[in-house]
Amino acid sequence: MHRYSTQMNTNDHQHTNQLISETSPYLLQHAHNPVDWHPWSDKTLQKARDENKLILVSIGYSACHWCHVMEHESFEDEDVARVMNEHFISIKVDREERPDIDQIYMNAVQLMTGSGGWPLNCFALPDGRPFYGGTYFPKQNWLHILNAIAREYREEPEKVSEYADQVTAGIQQSDTLPFVSNEVEFSMETLEVAVSRMKRQFDWEEGGMNRAPKFPMPNNYEFLLNYYYHSRDTEILKFVELTLEKMAFGGIYDQIGGGFARYSVDAFWKVPHFEKMLYDNAQLVTLYAQAYQLTKNPLYKQIVYQTLDFIKREMTVENGAFYTALDADSEGVEGKYYVWTKEEMETLLGHDFPLAERYYNLNHIGKWENHYILLRREHNQVIAHEFGYSEKELADKIDHINQILLEQREKRVRPGLDDKSLTSWNAMMLKGYADAFQVFNEPEFLTLAQQNAAFIVNNQIREDGGLNHNYKNGISNLDGFLEDYAFTIEALLSLYQADFEENWLVHAKQLADYTIEHFFDPESGFFFFTPHRATGLIARKMELGDNVIPASNSCMAKALFLLGEFFAEEQYSTISRQMLKNMESQISQYLSGYSNWGVLMLWFCKPFYEVAITGNELLAKKQALNTEYIPNKLFAGSTKGSNLPLLANRYVNEKTMIYVCCNKTCQKPTENVAEAMQLLS
Repeated sequence: MHRYSTQMNTNDHQHTNQLISETSPYLLQHAHNPVDWHPWSDKTLQKARDENKLILVSIGYSACHWCHVMEHESFEDEDVARVMNEHFISIKVDREERPDIDQIYMNAVQLMTGSGGWPLNCFALPDGRPFYGGTYFPKQNWLHILNAIAREYREEPEKVSEYADQVTAGIQQSDTLPFVSNEVEFSMETLEVAVSRMKRQFDWEEGGMNRAPKFPMPNNYEFLLNYYYHSRDTEILKFVELTLEKMAFGGIYDQIGGGFARYSVDAFWKVPHFEKMLYDNAQLVTLYAQAYQLTKNPLYKQIVYQTLDFIKREMTVENGAFYTALDADSEGVEGKYYVWTKEEMETLLGHDFPLAERYYNLNHIGKWENHYILLRREHNQVIAHEFGYSEKELADKIDHINQILLEQREKRVRPGLDDKSLTSWNAMMLKGYADAFQVFNEPEFLTLAQQNAAFIVNNQIREDGGLNHNYKNGISNLDGFLEDYAFTIEALLSLYQADFEENWLVHAKQLADYTIEHFFDPESGFFFFTPHRATGLIARKMELGDNVIPASNSCMAKALFLLGEFFAEEQYSTISRQMLKNMESQISQYLSGYSNWGVLMLWFCKPFYEVAITGNELLAKKQALNTEYIPNKLFAGSTKGSNLPLLANRYVNEKTMIYVCCNKTCQKPTENVAEAMQLLS
């Protein structure tokens, strides 16, 4: 496992600003800019009010290429810094550490301009109300904007304040949905209509949605697998398989080292934006594992194992935590770490070069800016036939080639590592490991999942029962957001079903109870993103739409559904049902933005099975049941008696019994896995 340092020697720099005391690698990158940056804090906000200075909120993250470009062009420039320091209180925000701040000002910029992205630069009044913003600005544009905004606030403050009022009102109203009180049951027809609309966006040539850039959006395909299981719509399965293969073969996937980049800039999955994010890879591990469980396609297994190899090698901390992201840039050049020249590969590979050249498309297909992105176009059997190898011989050859290239690549200057750990993203990776173990029964996957769960429980849960959001160098100092609770609960429920250690289930329930107490809004039926005690923001947002990361509310609703099943706790089930009821109309209109809610709707529309296993052979029988893809089930298990509602009074001495239940009705228990499988189908 590689280690990187983000420590800075202040003696080597002409400038040092207020960010020097932060732990975020992204903030530390700006600690020696001539701009007098401040971190977001009550103290900074009070300074703006005291001095009646406009606030500039500049938001980015360490793996963001254009964030680096704007820093180099503008924030490292003395002339730009002079204007910023004279007229503004400049606040740098790491969007990954403070998604609550990012939500507010991203919403503002989207309302004002119709689009958003990072770097995000938003101007606000001294009280934090935004009135102007955008994303990346070239230096001369930036200087013009700085001077124009300072002049307008000086000459027409009332006009600026009036516009800020309008934007703030828009932010506060933007994610409100009515509380739906009808008692109509959920219907598959809603999802059928939604899927038919979604199909119009399918790219049947390259997979994914018919647009560029292309993001993996794993939750979309997780839903579609789920939907296929119930509908047997073969067109859906064909499309998911096309997409998973195209992504696995494309430049968006690191062919020799494993792991996916954040997105491709084109419609062909060829040229990635080379940053690697923990959250993408976590979700894609789950997706490819589930797809393997359904189809038994060996490519999907290879992707899971290779990606988890990458996570272990480059993104795992000794204490069981996971790092956040790898930068797109090295030596100031995007993608330099990952691309190759023919000459370099020919020297390294010798007589194996023709095979690598063919396999990884060192031709017009893979060419990019005088280098080559390694990508695939043909299946192994085609290339094995061309070169006279068996498929096993070809696989061994490619493994050997990959090892040579990987060893050489590791001698290069590495992309920057964001070495903070985020509870929410750690939980997603924990779930990825647990889900992969469920499918492949690989002991190391379970061990790493358990180590990460222990890290979260021992380091991130506070004495008051709440979670912290961040961790670095032993410091966890930010209150958790709804995503931290929702993703952690989901991860612990997955881990419990992998190893049947009830303490994970207990922690999940305690976190859910804390979340209901501190985040829930009975009036809307949803959860706020920030806890009741949060201060300093102009609005409390609710995250409802699923994106590259599923919405914290949709994950919370799914987690409560499962907890309601595990504990026979009606409150959890009632909240989950009401949340879905409120979202139902949105799902039918735009499924790709609400696909995680769609999974929950399938759980409500179709039979959902509770599978309880008791006895000494429970792990073996659970694993046998996991050889098939059955998404509408949960497992509970114990080698002896348990007070868990699903297990109470079900232990039979010297036998391993399987109980299949649905809708509070149980079938006759059986010791036979095949019989249990029949009951589930």
